[in-house]
Amino acid sequence: MNALTGAFDWLGAGKNWRGDTGVQHRLIEHLGFTGLSMLVACLIALPVALWLGHLGKGGALAVNISNIGRAIPTLALLALLSLTPLREHGETPTLIALVLFAIPPVLTNAYIGMREADRAVVEAARGMGMSGGQVFLRVELPLAFPLLMTGIRSAAVQTVATATLAAIPGGGGLGRVITAGFNLQNTSQVVAGALLVAALALLVEGLLVLVARWADPMRHRRTGGTGTETDGGAGAAASGGTESGGGTESGGGTGAGAEPAAAAA
Repeated sequence: MNALTGAFDWLGAGKNWRGDTGVQHRLIEHLGFTGLSMLVACLIALPVALWLGHLGKGGALAVNISNIGRAIPTLALLALLSLTPLREHGETPTLIALVLFAIPPVLTNAYIGMREADRAVVEAARGMGMSGGQVFLRVELPLAFPLLMTGIRSAAVQTVATATLAAIPGGGGLGRVITAGFNLQNTSQVVAGALLVAALALLVEGLLVLVARWADPMRHRRTGGTGTETDGGAGAAASGGTESGGGTESGGGTGAGAEPAAAAA
């Protein structure tokens, strides 16, 4: 209890927030390489996962290969990278380690989300004459969006927490607050650093939950009065040209186009 009280006292002292070693500077560093590592991980993992999920081929192999990253301790990888010439390039070892750590949850969830898209809705969209690209953008991707965002959210929270390890080989971030506390034998500072990391992780979690709800292309249908998420799913996914309801119409207005949509509903 004394350590916790001392941690709040430490956080309340303005001098601990200013300067190059202050909390504000360390927080900016932490957010910087965490955000950059998540951006790189998404740029690598999402195109691969979404394309393989659309094709339905090779996904299991890609997921298993990416999961090898989970078996490698991040601290050990960071220490090894710090022994290479990369250590001369600032935070590069930290970024590489965090990217490899963030890829598995992003890739796995995005691929599974694509493969678990309602096959009846997908086939109905194809039956209405949609091209492969249209099915991908208007059907599979909207249906996979919740699970895709779950993977990004999970990776982001884990990366925020794991980024504290960057301080061990001399990197920046909030981990430096903790290591400095250990060096000074200041338990209050150590606890304060841990509280900052935990609060930041919870804040990132909450923000990404809000972003996922706001950006979900199917949010009106998931929360509306249509009954189930897939009611009128083909029309929902194909927002350009199809309508679901009592009388389903295709963009071309032909009865042949309406039959697959009715079957999906």
